[in-house]
Amino acid sequence: MKTPDACLTKQDIRTEIDRLDGELVRLFAERQRYVRRMAELKRRPDEAFDGTRIESMIAAIRDQAGDLALDPDQAELVWRTLIDWNIAFEKRVIADRLLKEAAGKGTPAD
Repeated sequence: MKTPDACLTKQDIRTEIDRLDGELVRLFAERQRYVRRMAELKRRPDEAFDGTRIESMIAAIRDQAGDLALDPDQAELVWRTLIDWNIAFEKRVIADRLLKEAAGKGTPAD
């Protein structure tokens, strides 16, 4: 691992970016497992969207980004994209589960 200042070539930088991208993918995968579990706990697709929680998260992300010299607008864009995808994912998981539950209960044949 090299610090940005220790990178002397474009390849040095590419190597470090690739390393960081691998870490980010692992973290996103871990986060996704929590999102999947959240979808298992929610009972209705409309529970996937919580505007108050989202805006609280975005404010915290923007603050953290600013503290770390990351452009808060960039961080917000990334997180809003991630959150939007996760909401859609949760809705699909919940709706699929509800369909399966309804199919499992079945209806009497006419």
